Amino acid sequence: MMDDARGEREPAQLVIYNDDDTPDDFVIALLRQVFGKTEREAAALVTLIEREEKVACGPYPQSVAEALFKSAKQYVWLGQHPLKITLEEIKTPCELCGKPQGQTDIRVGNRTVWLCSDCIQAADTLSMPAEPEEEFEHACDVLDWHFTGIARSKLVTTIRQFPGHMRVDLQTAIDRLFGKAIRLFGLNEEQRYETLSMSRLLREGRNALAIAPLQYSDIDVGEKSPVKCLDNGLWLCKQDDLHFAVLLSAHREFSREPGIRLEIMVPVGTAGAVLVQQCFGELEQAVQAARSYRGKILSLDADSDYRGNSRGITVHRLAPVARDEVILPERTLRLLDRNVLTFVGSRDQLRRLGQSTRKGILLYGPPGTGKTHTIRYLATHLPGHTTLIITAEQIALLGAYMSLARLLQPSMVVIEDVDLIARDRDDMGPCEESMLNKLLNEMDGLKEDADILFVLTTNRPEDLEGALAGRPGRIDQAIEVPLPDEAGRAKLVRLYGKGLPLEDAVIAEAACRSEGTSCAFIKQLMRRLAQASLARDGGHSVISADIDEALDDMLFSGGRLNAQLLGGAQAMAAG
Repeated sequence: MMDDARGEREPAQLVIYNDDDTPDDFVIALLRQVFGKTEREAAALVTLIEREEKVACGPYPQSVAEALFKSAKQYVWLGQHPLKITLEEIKTPCELCGKPQGQTDIRVGNRTVWLCSDCIQAADTLSMPAEPEEEFEHACDVLDWHFTGIARSKLVTTIRQFPGHMRVDLQTAIDRLFGKAIRLFGLNEEQRYETLSMSRLLREGRNALAIAPLQYSDIDVGEKSPVKCLDNGLWLCKQDDLHFAVLLSAHREFSREPGIRLEIMVPVGTAGAVLVQQCFGELEQAVQAARSYRGKILSLDADSDYRGNSRGITVHRLAPVARDEVILPERTLRLLDRNVLTFVGSRDQLRRLGQSTRKGILLYGPPGTGKTHTIRYLATHLPGHTTLIITAEQIALLGAYMSLARLLQPSMVVIEDVDLIARDRDDMGPCEESMLNKLLNEMDGLKEDADILFVLTTNRPEDLEGALAGRPGRIDQAIEVPLPDEAGRAKLVRLYGKGLPLEDAVIAEAACRSEGTSCAFIKQLMRRLAQASLARDGGHSVISADIDEALDDMLFSGGRLNAQLLGGAQAMAAG
């Protein structure tokens, strides 16, 4: 196979050390979730750590080792254990000549080998294909040149189609497989919704398809730099004496996300058939691994035309939310931790006891009480989990979201404002009822060992359809996210007013007088106090009169509608 993508020099390994404080179950979970070990392999490594006092995982290419090291350190930090892990460079001998410094990794089939620079240079000299002198204007001429002496009737193509949102992982695998191609061409797509195919490329005369510059799109995967992905491409390749060609193109259907179409053309025969299956096998493995998006916070792009920077998946960069930044009563926060964080941490033990590892949580409460903030807390405290955020408007994309959730599990699927689709059936139209049925079927259809957590939010739990809210196995725990109490409001005043010169007496007064208001109301209140302070003395102090003025504007002078819009309707009713 043409599977010799180069890594960087100086391979590295991760060393895990023994200690007397970190539980074995935690180390096993670390090895499984971060290093991808099976339960048996992880248990064997833990035994080895206890016997040898440490164990090395690797070697890995340096970039891979650094990424694993970062994930492992975060996992240990979140688990609050003292487990020591180090990242160490290693000197791996060349597997061809035996020199002690074989520091370039090369993929051969399903394994990585380490070669020295001399062997790499020699291999390049022997295997570098001659650059053809011909320049081509049309795709038909390119293919005829590449398959010289082979009749078109003796060529066969095989097609695979992949989801558009897996574009980055597929591009990475294509670069690895066909990076040593003889030539790579871009193609001119004349018709917006025409799907390119090998048969289309073979047309001659007036209908011949023109060669064009390579066209790339920058795809954001939540890292420092975007990944460049080809919009289309034609690779001319050779393995031993076998010539083959690979076509990458988009498969477009109106109002649906474009798929990725890959077609491989080979001469008829066993050698070509085997090569095609090997190529597609490795591409499928890359898509199944889904390394580009695993462990991130995602949502599908709803723009059906995919214009501008719209590329199928949006990666959300959310700042971590500390536990003390979640403004919930301590009893509610413990309930949340127990039903989510602790549950996720005990999945392996539950599975051994034959218990289900899927779960459904309902967060309910008045608008503006911090349900979205609570979800951010969960998303940033579930190591190794992929979070998928679905708004009610996107429920039609539920099938695509669930495919991603299964692919990227362990995962958390968040459906916000679920009451908009899960109302009483008597109040529904046929489209809404279809959406509800789709949601219920997805929640019911998961396997018992699926590591998928549903978190649903609603402002109106009384409107939820009984089939969703009342049946065990769909919702395992309902958790109220209430209006903040006085202690919570004081925390919010400090949080949202951290840039203001607030004295303790002013904080206490603001917390006391805002009884019955939401988190959103407190946030707005602090902005009003900042405005009042700036107008009075340039922002050097906040006094009781500023609170009087802000509360009067927000709760009384603007009327009931204004108070309701700002999240203070209950406070106004109480007043």
